[in-house]
Amino acid sequence: MILSLAAVAAMSSGSSSSLNSSSPLDPFDSSTSWSLGEDPSNSSSEPVVRTLTPDLQPATTAVVVQEVSPWDIALCVTGTLISCENALVIAVLFYTPTLRAPMFILIGSLAVADLLAGLGLILNFVFTYLVDSSVEFVTLLSVGLLISAFSASVLNILAITVDRYLSLYNALTYHTERTVTYTYVMVIFIWVLCFTLGLLPALGWNCLRDDSACSICRPVTKINAVALAVTFLLVFALMMQLYLQICKIAFRHAQQIAVQHQFVAISTTKGVSTLSAILCAFGACWLPFAMYSIVADSTYPVKYTYATVLPATCCSVINPIIYAFRNPDIQKSLWMACCGCVPSNLSLRPRTSSDV
Repeated sequence: MILSLAAVAAMSSGSSSSLNSSSPLDPFDSSTSWSLGEDPSNSSSEPVVRTLTPDLQPATTAVVVQEVSPWDIALCVTGTLISCENALVIAVLFYTPTLRAPMFILIGSLAVADLLAGLGLILNFVFTYLVDSSVEFVTLLSVGLLISAFSASVLNILAITVDRYLSLYNALTYHTERTVTYTYVMVIFIWVLCFTLGLLPALGWNCLRDDSACSICRPVTKINAVALAVTFLLVFALMMQLYLQICKIAFRHAQQIAVQHQFVAISTTKGVSTLSAILCAFGACWLPFAMYSIVADSTYPVKYTYATVLPATCCSVINPIIYAFRNPDIQKSLWMACCGCVPSNLSLRPRTSSDV
């Protein structure tokens, strides 16, 4: 028995010495794993000698690359186009002292709203793919900016419609200092209201803690989304009523001028067609998103949300073309800024807010 114990001790010492004589391996190294090896030549009657053999495996690091959605790319490109267009409008209005009438104040306010909307779309893309979007502050900042900007855009379009109606209904008293004061008050009211709406998610009206209460645009709650959609439908109905009254007043003015009856009838018909195109474009951009916000929630496929959001953002692309670049005064300022001259075929008649 003593001899057998000595033999076992000799075998164990030999195995340890062979381990020590091999290449140095750090047993605490995380890149080296150890496994128990067994000699298959040993029979079941002989003692089994188990040795630790290193299992060298290269350390691998998993890198998760987030796939970029084509819809998000389209929204980012749209936001860039919106920002460039409206930045140009703001620059023209700012550096042209003659463009200070109430109409241009409202056009400038609309351009600022659309500029913020474009920047919001760009920041949303950056926050989604380049910044940790799990941070609540980042999400609430992006959503709040978009809500404020697009709400201000819609309400400024309504204000421009009201301005056009008042310029026809009160044509004799429209061009007064009181009108300018009322315009500034209306613009301030719009922006205070819209910034308040944008702060609601940050003040607790969000669904970050309860995904079941989310709307199609997280973290806006379903109740808030429905309220905003219903408000838009009311604004759209009011715009339709105002444009209908504008058309009635324009036709009545045309009938009162007998000498130029044919000319005025043609111009009035053209104006009505332009009004109809403006109203249809506005409805086509925003109505799908508003209706979808009412009937859908966060469980619906996200592709349908993108399909309705993208046309709504395109409204901010169209707005500078409809309300700014068609204006002869702004066109003359653009020509002077770009080439230092004004084309002879450009109308020299000052454009009023009642013009379409």
